Amino acid sequence: MALHATSSRDSVRAAAEGEPEWAGDASRRPAAFYSAVFAQIEEVGWERLVSGKGDGGVSCLVFRILDDQGRNHLLEITLPMNYPSSPPCLYIPPDLRCFFLMFHVMSGMDVPYLPELQWSKGSRLKDVVCQFQEHLKILQDYWSIMDDIDKVLWVVDPTKPTFAMSHRRIALDKKFHENLSTVLDFALPPPPSVNIEDDEQVDCGICYAKHLPIDDELGTHSGGTTDYTCENPSCSRAFHSVCLRDWLRAITTTRQSFDVLFGNCPYCSDPVAVKITDR
Repeated sequence: MALHATSSRDSVRAAAEGEPEWAGDASRRPAAFYSAVFAQIEEVGWERLVSGKGDGGVSCLVFRILDDQGRNHLLEITLPMNYPSSPPCLYIPPDLRCFFLMFHVMSGMDVPYLPELQWSKGSRLKDVVCQFQEHLKILQDYWSIMDDIDKVLWVVDPTKPTFAMSHRRIALDKKFHENLSTVLDFALPPPPSVNIEDDEQVDCGICYAKHLPIDDELGTHSGGTTDYTCENPSCSRAFHSVCLRDWLRAITTTRQSFDVLFGNCPYCSDPVAVKITDR
């Protein structure tokens, strides 16, 4: 939930004037530190401040940053005890204590990679924000392309992509395969045939793997091969029943009667039915 600039300012100042979160005055920073941080927040803009917490409400500051396309990002900055003299650090190894300026984006509003933060003793919070904004500008074309892929193509994975995700697994039909071969001007390997010998296995039409992963949560299906085939002779696509079940559950038109799901084949739209089994 967004906080108004006035409420953010008041909450941070109230925290700074109150008691520290832990006992002992040794952990309390000098009064000049809080004055300096308040002045730097003023430069960035109190309306951008979402929250402040830790050591009087200023050890960890979260700012809301909008990119050129109006995408919303949350930038979290943690200040070390000797800020601003302490050098910045974009990555903290697990075996080190947090005595550096940490710079990262909150989960869900993130970037595929972080910039290399430039810092000096004279740097201020606004410099961090400006560098992050420049980094967002670099990523605009990339995000626009990924948005087009998500809108136009059938993305199998991830189902809910975030700004940090740089991969897309796309379902391709026969026509797309032929067009791509024409564009590239060379023959692509044909899709696996479903008319196979009894001992040969085919890929699942949803997860594109011959075997399910070996996982105790899959129960008897762990490591299993495709065990369901579309009854449409012109389709005959093979699936893992587990994959088909999860697919049908994600479709709003799927109907359930007792322990059976009724829906449509992802490829030919003919009716399919799969029994619900416990994982």
